[in-house]
Amino acid sequence: MLNEPLKILAVDDIRDNLLVLEAALDQPGVELVTVSSGFEALEAMLRDDFALALLDVMMPEMDGFELAELMRGTERTRAVPIIFLTALATDERRKFLGYEAGAVDYLLKPLDMVELNSKVAVFVELARQRREIARQRDELGLALGRLRAHGDNSPLAVLEIDANLRIVSWYRSAEREIGFAAQDILGLKVEDAPFLPVADRPRFLDGMRALLGGEDRREKQDHRFVRADGALREGEWYCSSLVGTGSRGASVMIELIDVTERLRAEETQRLLIGELNHRVKNTLATVQAIASQGFRHARSPEGFHQSFTGRLQSLARAHSLLSATTWEPASLRRLIADQVAIGAVGEDRLKLSGPDVDLPPELALRFSLIIHELATNAHKYGALSNEAGTVTLDWSLKGQVLSLAWSEHGGPPVSVPERRGFGSTLIENSMAGDGARISAEYAPEGVRWQLVLPLSDAAAEAPATVEESPRSQPDPAAPPAEAAPSPRALRVLVVEDEPLVAMELMMEIEDWGASPLGPATSCDQAIHMIRDTVPDLALLDGNLNGERIDAVADELAARDIPFAFVSGYDRQHLPSGHSHRPMLGKPFLGTEVCAMVRRLAAEAGAVTP
Repeated sequence: MLNEPLKILAVDDIRDNLLVLEAALDQPGVELVTVSSGFEALEAMLRDDFALALLDVMMPEMDGFELAELMRGTERTRAVPIIFLTALATDERRKFLGYEAGAVDYLLKPLDMVELNSKVAVFVELARQRREIARQRDELGLALGRLRAHGDNSPLAVLEIDANLRIVSWYRSAEREIGFAAQDILGLKVEDAPFLPVADRPRFLDGMRALLGGEDRREKQDHRFVRADGALREGEWYCSSLVGTGSRGASVMIELIDVTERLRAEETQRLLIGELNHRVKNTLATVQAIASQGFRHARSPEGFHQSFTGRLQSLARAHSLLSATTWEPASLRRLIADQVAIGAVGEDRLKLSGPDVDLPPELALRFSLIIHELATNAHKYGALSNEAGTVTLDWSLKGQVLSLAWSEHGGPPVSVPERRGFGSTLIENSMAGDGARISAEYAPEGVRWQLVLPLSDAAAEAPATVEESPRSQPDPAAPPAEAAPSPRALRVLVVEDEPLVAMELMMEIEDWGASPLGPATSCDQAIHMIRDTVPDLALLDGNLNGERIDAVADELAARDIPFAFVSGYDRQHLPSGHSHRPMLGKPFLGTEVCAMVRRLAAEAGAVTP
């Protein structure tokens, strides 16, 4: 359309006059359409658009004035410029009639062709400009329509704020994502916008004023918003400000994205990573404790290697069982079968009897170590060390209390061991924190172990206790016992739910010369011990079976008792207000434990590091 020639209409009842005009008005990009009557002119104007009309005044049936009046009465032809052409002497009255009919000029014949071409050229240029303006208007309208469509269809909520902080655009995307209709929002000041929480409005207003106060800027701001249903959501506001030009003031175009679910997912991911880190480091600390304690009691490198490898395999089998069930409770019968290797021992020598019982994951791991130690001792020194002995393993469940009896018969003669080794200590202490009561009886016909384990907090009638029992079999020789702490030794509370880790901590504390208390395996137990015994120092795990340690840390801080964390978590997961406290990461070295106790003792004014 832009390159099409502009058309000029010439109306005259004399054919020669039209031929003269055709010859005179030969301008590039211009097409002259000639007709010989007013009726033909009206018909032509219904078909085509014209940049200019040259009308003869004196024509039969319909003169030029009448034709001009009809043109001005029709919307399609009202804006077409008219130049009257006449050969009659003209007075001022006739000129007035011509201009009144809508003419832009009035020329007398014979025509001055230079003058006519000049005037026609002006109107042709004006027509070209109108055509260009119309084209630009259409393109701008199309662009604005596309912009509006994009704003309406955007997955982000799109809105615009003017220099007076009024909402001047509210796209359908904003209505869809935030819930408020345009008629309820447009024209409101931001400070009155119902989608902004009252407490957050001052900060939002400050952010918008900063954007409107300078040059063109783009930035992301974080603000909460309220949906029409009342839900409080977290949002990222992508803002683009434009400096005002001419009559149009500055404005800010905003695209808002709801990031509530993303932030929740990120927080969950951080917690899961922290929990995974904690579990891995706890496992490493347990392995470290097994290695350290096994080394203390090892008779030879070969003996240490054999016992250490066996205990690691025991943990691995339990982990495999738990992983297969996505860390859900594990079957007690299957756990026992994995640990004592039923396939290697005839059913006539190993008798299992008891109902189906599921153990929580953490209990299952600790229970696996106990069964491994019992089975290992039976194979090395007890009923399974010959060809005739038998082992009976019975268990029952009453309420939420599990009772288990391990009885050996027909093995070598049994006597009460003179000293306790790591195996016996592990059996007796590894589930003490869970409220278990474990005891051993060394009958001549074979050793008997009794275990009573509450499977829920409600089933535990009293804090965990461990009955004193000597070693069940001649474990590897242990080094001479450390000298007992002096009466003035510092008392260090150990708060740790992993028995082997707690055992390692307490032994390192003893080696340093302090007196360990505990271990406390729950927050309630730790707080009771703090109030009852008033320890001098404390070492806290970062988490106790999923229970946060905050209450214990607050209790110690309130009593000005120096303490440090021994944790697999990073500092960001430590209790609020205590992230500045000393921290010992798992797994740890014995020298690190001693250094931490010395540091806390110095803080308490007890020793000088």
